[in-house]
Amino acid sequence: MKKATDSAATPAEKKIRSAERDMIALGIAIAAAILFVGTGGTLMPQIVKAWFFGGNQPDLLLANALLLNIALLIFGWRRYRDLHKEIRVRREAEERARRLAERDPLTGCLNRRSGPPALEALRTALADTDREIAVMMIDLDNFKQINDLNGHQLGDRVLTTIARRIEDTLPHDGVVARIGGDEFVCGVPFDHNARNAVDNLVAMIVRNTSAPIESNQMTVEATVSVGIAESGAKYAGGGTMNAEALIHRADIAMYHAKKRGRNRYYWFESQMEDELRFRNELESGIRRGIPAGEFVPYYEQQIDLATGKLTGFEMLARWESPRYGLVSPEIFIPIAEEIDLIGELSERLITQALEDAKGWDPALTLSVNISPIQLRDPWFAQKLLHLLLESGFPPSRLEIEITEGCLHENMGAVRSIVTSLKNQGISISLDDFGTGYSSLSQLRSLPIDRLKIDRSFISELAHQREGRALVEAMVSLGKGLSLPVTAEGVENSEVLGQLQGMGNLQGQGYHYGKPEDAAATRKRLASLDMLNKDNVTAITGQATSANDQRKAS
Repeated sequence: MKKATDSAATPAEKKIRSAERDMIALGIAIAAAILFVGTGGTLMPQIVKAWFFGGNQPDLLLANALLLNIALLIFGWRRYRDLHKEIRVRREAEERARRLAERDPLTGCLNRRSGPPALEALRTALADTDREIAVMMIDLDNFKQINDLNGHQLGDRVLTTIARRIEDTLPHDGVVARIGGDEFVCGVPFDHNARNAVDNLVAMIVRNTSAPIESNQMTVEATVSVGIAESGAKYAGGGTMNAEALIHRADIAMYHAKKRGRNRYYWFESQMEDELRFRNELESGIRRGIPAGEFVPYYEQQIDLATGKLTGFEMLARWESPRYGLVSPEIFIPIAEEIDLIGELSERLITQALEDAKGWDPALTLSVNISPIQLRDPWFAQKLLHLLLESGFPPSRLEIEITEGCLHENMGAVRSIVTSLKNQGISISLDDFGTGYSSLSQLRSLPIDRLKIDRSFISELAHQREGRALVEAMVSLGKGLSLPVTAEGVENSEVLGQLQGMGNLQGQGYHYGKPEDAAATRKRLASLDMLNKDNVTAITGQATSANDQRKAS
């Protein structure tokens, strides 16, 4: 019963009971020591005399009391020794727990919990000097891709290696903490007039961390992007900044470094914060605008260059924002990809484009661009086929455009999706051809129906002889692979004339007019007598039926 009661006691109750037992043991030991001094002084000589010289035997009661005192002294000493041992073990456990709480178990660096306090301690140490602290936010580039392609074991190896290289590069008074999956924050003191020393240090970190990492006969080259913020008053409005604020600003500078191409570093500047704030506003606008229908399809004409005949349209996304006006896809598409909304945005645009294209002449095709992010979705083909089924749009009139960059992310998945779409009658074109690194073997292994030469090569036709040679080579490659070719960016008659001399091509660009919304496109097709008459009749019949019902009611 007593064991059950002890097991049910709280830790605080157990601690109190242990303390009570310790006090009792201490009291017993003190009493025993007093008794030993009082009795032992007279009794011990009698015992020694009786044992060795045959004298009178000491009083039995006093002898037993002395033995009891000795036993109590031994008990008290053992309890005292055990108590000290328990305190030492407890302190070691607390120190070990503190280290585990402050240290990252994988890399051994300080962790998020200890990072800002460590930087604050460094700031405190420098408070009475003329030195400042540079805070560096270090983020691995494309770490998710390294994990996905090589496995988490190699990913952990990369993290531990990068952490060790950072620590080895930092000076002895530097601080490094791992505050996220692939994010590190460092603090380094420096003289306010020796900022170039920090530049040299960070450049060395970028260079050292990018060295190849080998593990299990595999080699990975990981790069880092670095943002730097300093504790100087010029960024703090005349006052000092705490560690959290410095980390925040270093994070903004690191984000800026990633946007400028990765594998580099930037110091924080005040306008970066304004850019990030604007970017966050755009992100919020995209989240609100998709369900509100602010994103609409525009259509760019595709022309047979030999005959001048209209063959179809490419759908281009536009954002008709109430706040920002008409926004180019070059601005909002990358943001939508980063916040994982590109799939929802694309599906809404494709749905609207399919409805619009049903009203065109059946000979006209519709081309839509697909983001590399969407091709990572194994269900993308099924989603697209579902949209076609719901709209009733013929798959043979739809063309999907993918970029060369898609071929390097996951060739197997891309081939599976492309083949599935191709089997349903959808055409596939390789967009921005010439800007990536696709090989002839990839072009032959994928069921590609068309090559689209990037506008950067077409625009050089009017100015550079080398540009013409490149375009001619691409056209010849298309002919050799029996693939039709489309030239993007036909801006003037001079470029058009050169392209017409290269063979039977299609083209699109501002020479034929800017992209137009659905209403303007329909008006253009009506003037060319290229609307779907069956669709027009059906729409007219539906409208007449609706009018008759209203009259009858």
